[in-house]
Amino acid sequence: MHKNKAIIVFLVKFFATYFILFGAYSFYLHKTQQKTDVFVCSPLTATVAQHVYKTSQMLGYDASIEQHPDELSIKFMLDGNYVSRIIEGCNSVSIIILFLAFIIAFSGSFLNTFLFGLFGSILIYIVNVLRIIALSILYHKFPEYQTILHDLLFPSVIYGLTFVLWVTWVKFFSNLKTGKNG
Repeated sequence: MHKNKAIIVFLVKFFATYFILFGAYSFYLHKTQQKTDVFVCSPLTATVAQHVYKTSQMLGYDASIEQHPDELSIKFMLDGNYVSRIIEGCNSVSIIILFLAFIIAFSGSFLNTFLFGLFGSILIYIVNVLRIIALSILYHKFPEYQTILHDLLFPSVIYGLTFVLWVTWVKFFSNLKTGKNG
């Protein structure tokens, strides 16, 4: 019965956290995105696009961004060529919500959970910005490989990082290692 209780507690904490964060994010998107007359992405998606743009320029690329006039996306250009679009799904929030729900479900001390959640979220965000840049550069150089790059290679980067963070959390910081979870 003890094992079943631990599984139930994990599932309740995971899904409660996930749905609360996802609900808050959905409400935020509903209030900040504009789909009538002129399309405007959420400020968070626009911030990701700005970071992609500024980091690309710091790396020496001739980059630019602009709100797509016909959809909820921000166009990313290299050397004047439209190579990719940054949409809400590219801003890393969904993966950060999943990451946070997992570490809260396998919580440790409040301080450890808070700090690891903050550190992990920032790391996921940074890696995601670099992932978008790398993906866009590869799109520009090898447009024939866009599907395999977008659908296979680059999701493995962000999901692989998240998995490594989860394993690190459970192994070193969660109460699971001490038997206190539940």
